[in-house]
This record gives sequence, structure tokens and C-alpha cells, in this order.
Amino acid sequence: MYLLGYDIGSSSVKASLVDAQSGRTVASDFYPRTEAEIIALRPGWAEQRPEQWWDCLKQATASVLATSGVNPHDIKAIGISYQMHGLVMVDKDLRPLRPAIIWCDSRGVSYGEKAFDTLGETRCLSHLLNSPGNFTATKLAWVKENEPEIFEKIYKIMLPGDYAAMRLTGRVCTTVSGLSEMMLWDFKNGAPAQFLLDYFGYNADILPEIVPTFSIQGTVTAEAAAELGLAEGIPVAYRAGDQPNNALSLNVFNPGEVASTAGTSGVVYGVLGEVNYDPQSRVNTFAHVNHTADQTRLGVLLCINGTGILNSWSKRTMAPDGISYPDMNELAAKAPIGAAGVSVIPFGNGAERVLRNKEVGCSIHGVNFLTHDRSHLLRAEQEGIVFSFMYGMEVMEQMGMRLSKIHAGHANMFLSPLFRNTLAGVSGATIELYNTDGSVGAAKGAGIGAGIYADNNEAFASLEKIEVIEPVAADRQAYTDAYALWKERLLAQL
Repeated sequence: MYLLGYDIGSSSVKASLVDAQSGRTVASDFYPRTEAEIIALRPGWAEQRPEQWWDCLKQATASVLATSGVNPHDIKAIGISYQMHGLVMVDKDLRPLRPAIIWCDSRGVSYGEKAFDTLGETRCLSHLLNSPGNFTATKLAWVKENEPEIFEKIYKIMLPGDYAAMRLTGRVCTTVSGLSEMMLWDFKNGAPAQFLLDYFGYNADILPEIVPTFSIQGTVTAEAAAELGLAEGIPVAYRAGDQPNNALSLNVFNPGEVASTAGTSGVVYGVLGEVNYDPQSRVNTFAHVNHTADQTRLGVLLCINGTGILNSWSKRTMAPDGISYPDMNELAAKAPIGAAGVSVIPFGNGAERVLRNKEVGCSIHGVNFLTHDRSHLLRAEQEGIVFSFMYGMEVMEQMGMRLSKIHAGHANMFLSPLFRNTLAGVSGATIELYNTDGSVGAAKGAGIGAGIYADNNEAFASLEKIEVIEPVAADRQAYTDAYALWKERLLAQL
């Protein structure tokens, strides 16, 4: 008995086939081999063709079936993870009306700002838990104003994962979590956000049917089965955006549990057990995968743009030629905690929401030409990234979240012992590293939705824990002092 998981990303589509009983991944692949095309007709625009996702999904499916030799009739459920905040619009024949406007497209910003000012901060934050911002709802406002002939033809709007599920099942639906990331879910009323629909002039009929995150959301049609080489009737039993799904993949379900990633950008995603929001809207809050009318489970998302991209910049510009990332980590570790007074403010990859969308750039502070060398700069760079995480985590704590344990994949910046130890040291949290990814998590989510697993604990019983990092008591004060100096220098720029 097998489970199939898809991860619809902006760079590729990944498929993983998981043995439901052992939890072992029997085959995994992704397409395209090079990064998928992003159409950018103007600065700040980013679009992709939904048909491209489907074509890549077909190729990835063919590969995992061929590699594993699994009989398609033995696949019992399908789960989908996807890039968040995109806008797919289809007509009555369920055909896309134009390329999808994806997550990193910024043309909705001005519409979100105007809505926030017009409707009022208190109303937006108390109902949406966020400002309308640059999400699906505001991307649609751009279409309405600039492409009215397309807007008039809209039958349904959906997210990238909803589109993939529609192609598999023929059914147009989404989840409460999905509507919340569109910025179209009203947490106060427990229903689609009618006040925002009215403000933008959207008919509620364009919203997909709402289904539970873990449920039979449709079954593979004969047409899709023929295209993919799958068996007709396999249930699609789970879908979630990539960050909620990453948390699921790390078995993060309960209040106070936290999932983190540290790739090009960094994310801290914590679960909150009560409806709350940051009055300054420095973090995003969505319905988590296990949020229901009877059980509040919100995912509070902190994103730091200047994470791995700063580390790679340092490798290109500050590290000796030919040095590897592990070598960089060893060199950085030669400097003491706090890098002997050197601080790096790491926000050199655009405006940061946690700084209220200010663009302060990257800066280096406290360098002494006689006492500091490359090791101090490299350590301060990694500490600066961690301290930016801590700055955002303090916002999450102010919202009532107790951060005691951080789950992360054993990848990217979490491969650095210095990075891990600094995060544990400054936050006081235990860090647990796991071997997993989004498509594997989606497969196991499908197992929950299809009733193959009784709950998340059974689904993730086989999750491989690689390492546990505990904060070192003797080092806590040094990390606390270094963070205080970093924060003082940051605040002087705000």
C-alpha cells in the first residue's frame, strides 16, 4: 500500500511515493531539471502557466512509477503541497484564463495597502489576522482593474494546489487554510471574508467549494488516470500550502511547536492555539492544517528574506576562493560568540515584513581593522541571520506563543553547527533535525485524510530524527549579550 505526494513549487514539481506501512520513500523525482520558467513581463511581475505545473507533474509521476515498479492500483491516496498565495483563474470549462500570478509577484501591494487604510487596521487584523497585503485577493484586484475582459470571464479562482487537484479530480475546491492564505477567510465569523469581497467587488460565487484539509476531496478521473499512468478512483485526501505543509512534514501540529527552514530565505512557522494577531502586522497568520471550527490552530509565519542568500554572498565575496560551506563554518567557529563585537544586519534581500516593510539593507558594524579578520565577519554573518530570526520570534512570543522546541529539516543553513548552536543559544529552544521534505509530508498527509493513519503521530512515527541540539547553559549569556548589541544596532536604523 502506497501514498503519492506532490509538491508544486515555483522552481519545480516534485513527486514522492511512500510505503504507507514503513513510511519509507520508495521513489522520488522532480521536473523540470533546470528551474521552471517564471514569466516577468515587467519589474515586480511573476507569472507561471498552470499547464506547465501539470506537465511537470506528469513527468515526475511517470518517473516515480517507473523507478519503483509500484502497481498504480496499490496507491491508496494522493496529497498535494503547493506554492502559496498564487492566483489561478479558470472559465466555465475549467481552462486557465491567463498565466497564474504567483507568490513573488508584487503588483497587489498597492491594492492591499489601500484596502488596509480604507477598511481600517483594527477591522482587517481582527477578522483576517493580517493586512490584506500582497496576497491572492489583492492580485485579483489588479486583474479586475487592468484586465476587465478576463475578470468578467472568471468562473472560479484558486490556488496552485487547487488547480493541480482540479486536474486530478475534475472538482474545484479549496480549504479554510487555503482561503486564509488568499486573505479571504474571516476568522471572527468563521466564514469567507464577505466584507473584503464586497470592498473589492467580488462575487462570492467565484470562490471554490470548501473541503476539510484532511478528507476525500475528489478522486482521480479516468482522463487524469490515462494521462498520468495512475489508477482511476485514487482519492486526493490532503492539500496545504508549502509552509503549513513543511510544518506537517516535521510533525508540527500543536501550540508552541515550531518548524523552521533556512534556505535562500528563512522561515519560522509556529502554531498558536488561540485567535490572535500582531497589531503591527509584522508576521503572517493563517489557518494551520489541523485548524477546525472546534479547535483553533493557527500558523504564524515569520519570513526573513536575507538568509541563505547572505551566506552564499559571503562565500562569493569574503571567503577564500574554492572554500566550501563546511570550511566556511569551521573558519567562522574560530571567532568567539558575538564575533568580538562585530554585528551584521542581514536584510540585503529587499524589504522585510518583520521590519514593517522597511528596506534597511545589509550593514556591518563594529569592525576593528587591527583585531578582526575574516572569521569574525563570517561568524557575525551567521549570527546576524539567527538574530533576525530571534527578532521575529519575539513578535510571536508577544502573540502568546511559547517557543520551546524548533523542528527543522537537515538541510541548508541547518547543516551549519554554528548556525544551529546560535539559534539554540539565543532562543533557549531545543532544535530537532529531521530527514523529510514537502512531497513526502504531503503523501503522509494524504494517509491521514484517507483514514490509513489514525492521526499525525501514527503517520509520522517513522520520521527520522537526525540530531538534537540543546542550548548550552554556560553560553546563554554570551548569546544574549551579542543579540542585545545586534538589536540595538538594528533599532538605530529603523
